[in-house]
Amino acid sequence: MSEHDIQSMFFEAALYLKHPALRWMHAIPNGGARNVVVASKMKQEGVKRGVWDVFLPYPNGGYHGLYIEFKFGKNKLTPEQREFGAYLDDHNYMTGVAYTVDEALEILQNYLGEKWTRLEF
Repeated sequence: MSEHDIQSMFFEAALYLKHPALRWMHAIPNGGARNVVVASKMKQEGVKRGVWDVFLPYPNGGYHGLYIEFKFGKNKLTPEQREFGAYLDDHNYMTGVAYTVDEALEILQNYLGEKWTRLEF
């Protein structure tokens, strides 16, 4: 199991939720190891350290949108991720850090104000 696996399973589960707001939820490819050429191109395209993994551009409950950062094992937020999270909090975005699919779905459910039963795959 890895952060990639958890995030992938989260998006797979989200497909079954059938909530119209989820249509534009997307991943932001800022993390991960890359070769020098790919990393250079991504930096030129605007990738920024610290930006969180998933964004739901759906205003709800007084928030402008939802960001989720996925972590695995003993990994913690980096200083850049903490700074970005504080920026989001200051500018009225809901945020959540998830170590499991269930935690990520709970963050999403709390944001949308809905409850779903987790589907097993």
